[in-house]
Amino acid sequence: MGSPDGVDRFRVVPASYVYLTRTRPDATEVLLQLRRNTGYMDGHWAAAAAGHVERGETAYDAARREAREEIGVDDLALTFVTSMQRTQHADPIDERIDFFFTATSWTGEPHVVEPLKCEALGWFALDDLPEPVVPHELFVLTRLGTAGMESYTTFGFEAATGPERRTPGPTGGGREHRDGDGLG
Repeated sequence: MGSPDGVDRFRVVPASYVYLTRTRPDATEVLLQLRRNTGYMDGHWAAAAAGHVERGETAYDAARREAREEIGVDDLALTFVTSMQRTQHADPIDERIDFFFTATSWTGEPHVVEPLKCEALGWFALDDLPEPVVPHELFVLTRLGTAGMESYTTFGFEAATGPERRTPGPTGGGREHRDGDGLG
């Protein structure tokens, strides 16, 4: 699809992810869902609530809506974790900007609202996650609660040349950029 100036531009698809977390005496736990019948990463563990940001919606609004629609909780105390620009270098739908949030308080008991898309929900210690986890989410989950999480991350891009400082992700595709690193 071309723009008015005749330049073909790609579209970036925004999505919000919500990780409900709770602190136990021996670990911080996160609520994950086992995906099924979605056509994307079925059989992988993922955020208990996640989905596309709809037209006219903020990422925060989408996170709250998805939590209500997918796990039946409301009144989330959301904390922004990171934004992630990612690609799979394929169809335009594969150019993404993801917004990740945690919540430590909410109203309602989390439960499976969409059983055709979610096989199970489970609480897991951040240092003992189930396998497999959706790769770009694993990149975020392994950094939750650590000083290693930057506000902007990338996933799926080849290593850039130039003044950027980067930290390879666990799958080799993630990078973290810091303020003042020449990204303008």
